[in-house]
Amino acid sequence: MLGFIGLGVMGEPMCRNLAAKSGQPVLASDLDSAPVERLAQTGVRGARSVREIAERAQVIFLSLPGGAEVKNVCEGVDGLIARAAPGACVVDLSTAPVALARELHGKFAARGVEFADAPVARTRQAAQDGTLSVMVGASESVFVRVRPLLACMASDITHCGGAGAGQAMKIVNNMVLFQNVVALAEALALVRQAGVDPQLALETLAKGSADSFALRNHGMKAMLPGVFPERAFSAEYALKDLGYALELAAAAGIGLPGAQNARALLERAIAAGHGREYFPVLARLYQAPKR
Repeated sequence: MLGFIGLGVMGEPMCRNLAAKSGQPVLASDLDSAPVERLAQTGVRGARSVREIAERAQVIFLSLPGGAEVKNVCEGVDGLIARAAPGACVVDLSTAPVALARELHGKFAARGVEFADAPVARTRQAAQDGTLSVMVGASESVFVRVRPLLACMASDITHCGGAGAGQAMKIVNNMVLFQNVVALAEALALVRQAGVDPQLALETLAKGSADSFALRNHGMKAMLPGVFPERAFSAEYALKDLGYALELAAAAGIGLPGAQNARALLERAIAAGHGREYFPVLARLYQAPKR
């Protein structure tokens, strides 16, 4: 049996794909009963508690908001470290600090439980389509064990190295993405002032060396039409992930002025009341100057 804890915007479709493609029963849990009820229609069983999943599932997936939630589910009373059976495997699909991933690797190993940090990248639509990118930190044997299950949810699965390597790669991925979005916000502000049609500008950039995933997705689908829905990857979540990158950099003694600038813009967007909106909303900070 498989377990799945955390059925949010990304977790619910990932769990649905896991149940549909793995050929194994799935036992799932979330603080909100609504996604559990929706998934029940696809054959996913609702769990009474994290403890039930820990005691019954052989492979347990986590898709949680961040490090604090991961730590609580793993280390809390009746959590996974205390209750998972020897030989089980925990796969953390969340984005969490590298140091926490390494800590959990060690604590689970002491209990005879395998662990992989395997954060996911790409969009909510990719989660629904099963075309996510997963970056895995684990031993080779654990990677081989979990790869077929991850393939139920992802089209690209990369073994990045040992404990914490998956989280390190995901944090860097998001750091680069956030800075790309800042560059796009600046570009759109500038072309508007220059009298160039913004859609034409992005289409032209996509034909040249400025093309990027951020441009074709965040730029064209959110920033250009000015659509920044809630229940997407919010400015608050982006700030959390960027904080993980800056923590990692500080521990290594590396200065990241570009990331610090992106953090300042996200903080301003949140202070302006946009914290729960899709994070490219930071483009709204670039207002046309008064004449």
